[in-house]
Amino acid sequence: MVLSGADSLHSHVDHVNALNVFPVPDGDTGTNMNLTMTAGVKEIKDKRSASISKTAEILSKGLLMGARGNSGVILSQLFRGFSRGVAGLDEVNAVQFAHALQSGVDTAYKAVVKPVEGTILTVAKDAAKHAVHIARRTPDIQELVREVLAKANESLQHTPELLPVLKQVGVVDSGGQGLVYIYEGFLRFLESGATQTTRETRDSKDEQAALIADRVKQLDANQSAQAKLHTEDIEFLYDMEFFIDLTSGTGKPYNEEEFEKALAKNGDSIILIADDEIVKVHVHSRRPGEVFDLAMAYGELTRMHILNMREQHRELLHGEHEESSDQDGESAPAEVFAEMPAEHEESLSLHNENAEPPADEIAAYGFIAVAMGDGIKDIYQSLGVDVVLSGGQTMNPSTQDFIEAIETISAQHIIILPNNSNIIMAAKQAAEIVERDVTVLETKTIPQGIAAAFAFQEEESLETNVETMQEAVAHVKSGQVTYAVRDTQFDDLEIKAGNFIGIFGGKIVATTEELTETCEQLLSKMLETGGEIITILTGEDAKEDETASLVEWVEEHHPDVEVEVHTGGQPIYSYIISVE
Repeated sequence: MVLSGADSLHSHVDHVNALNVFPVPDGDTGTNMNLTMTAGVKEIKDKRSASISKTAEILSKGLLMGARGNSGVILSQLFRGFSRGVAGLDEVNAVQFAHALQSGVDTAYKAVVKPVEGTILTVAKDAAKHAVHIARRTPDIQELVREVLAKANESLQHTPELLPVLKQVGVVDSGGQGLVYIYEGFLRFLESGATQTTRETRDSKDEQAALIADRVKQLDANQSAQAKLHTEDIEFLYDMEFFIDLTSGTGKPYNEEEFEKALAKNGDSIILIADDEIVKVHVHSRRPGEVFDLAMAYGELTRMHILNMREQHRELLHGEHEESSDQDGESAPAEVFAEMPAEHEESLSLHNENAEPPADEIAAYGFIAVAMGDGIKDIYQSLGVDVVLSGGQTMNPSTQDFIEAIETISAQHIIILPNNSNIIMAAKQAAEIVERDVTVLETKTIPQGIAAAFAFQEEESLETNVETMQEAVAHVKSGQVTYAVRDTQFDDLEIKAGNFIGIFGGKIVATTEELTETCEQLLSKMLETGGEIITILTGEDAKEDETASLVEWVEEHHPDVEVEVHTGGQPIYSYIISVE
């Protein structure tokens, strides 16, 4: 059944990608969900079991390790909860299956800090709720799954009413559609025993994908949610993350329900991920001291981190902090611009050719960064980064990739720089799995990661370094220049296929037929709020005369600003630019 669900999704990846417009079109939801399911399928093929419980556990681990992008992580959590729901069972009846679906929804919602309705979460929730109701009336699993699919489809069609951007374009949610395809595969197997999609079905969906792609061209992307929010409206201003050590022997027995209720009195966005030894806590709170007091009742606290979100928001409004609002990718709308060239479609790998075996004496700190381009990787390694994972906008490292990288580093504290918002969840998931002290600094661009690595001081404490690096990230402005692969409309800009586009703060702010002109318009936007240093990372297709022309323009129009040029070698982006 799982194999059939995975095949159904795999057969319609392009269709799911074409639907991906929330909140900007990055076109990789189908790809990320497919890669995640593929990792899970490989795991159950390698470790076959006749037990539903054991198979679900194996699948859950495979999905968890292979989860890519936010959509992949959410999908892995749905199956992780399902696995918990069937624990200890060799076979399941309709009621148990329905409750396992509900357990998956519960787990997935808990894994997302700010769940957004009108997404895969809503589709899964509505389908599971209906399953629990129907299971009381029929013992037939096939009939139950048929009802689950029907309800999921109904919920999917309603997603445009919950997310305005979907309604504007005339599409349904991409993650929800991916889940529906998985459910379709489940039903196909129960009805016919088939695990592969027929050619007729696949051709029909390919035609739908082409129609959807045409409609996506009319997209007028929605404004950043952060820009609409008044700073004083942030009620629970302290963003807190820490761990409770339940084995320290200093606290009372852990009660998750009691703890969650206590935190909710003065907080929201609560995530509690617990096992027998440790609890990871995330909460937005008005009273951080009270949160710590509540947590200390259960055990010792470790790896504590607090961020003032009002301060962060003020910096964002002043143009000093880039905030990606994309729930399933980097802030920049990748579907509009160039795909990864074929020569770069290698498997994700560790770029650590000169790595030495772990030292006998463990270092205080170790670093992992994600980047593409030999020049950029060299920059990170010159700043002391131990491992550079190949990845970025169109190639997302998996949870397993991060785990393997962590295991190669002999250090007390490991800091990860994801450098892309679509990679952060996989990095955090890896940090939760390994029994190491790992901090994920939520860098969303290459310049942010470089600024963070440059600000690091070996002799300082972890807490001081994290604070210093976050401050550095908040004060760097990031821009990218690439080219459009299709005609589209973005805000007031009419974008033509083949034209160059400049991206700043997750939005397309410039587009012309000439590369240097686009760069000049982009830099003008980036310098509106000032700047002292411009750093230009040249892409693999950048030409020396165009780069020299750009530097001359800066020197002429902004003589007080210092310009540095480095070879980046990155694909897709002709230039990556930072302003500090």
